Amino acid sequence: MNFVNITLNGEPRQLPQSATVLDLLQAEHLTERRVAVEVNAEIVTRSLHVTHVLEDGDVVEIVHALGGG
Repeated sequence: MNFVNITLNGEPRQLPQSATVLDLLQAEHLTERRVAVEVNAEIVTRSLHVTHVLEDGDVVEIVHALGGG
């Protein structure tokens, strides 16, 4: 199996080739959380999580959305 190397919130991660943002969120146990995802300084909207394939060298930032007031 081939892998891609990404940086997730400043930490190196290795994922299977063709992994999507959704695959990453599942691996990190974040599918039930409200999060914002940025790949290479570009926001990836929730509707694109299932189709956005991560590439070798991508820099991913995941931020938890906080509610309150």
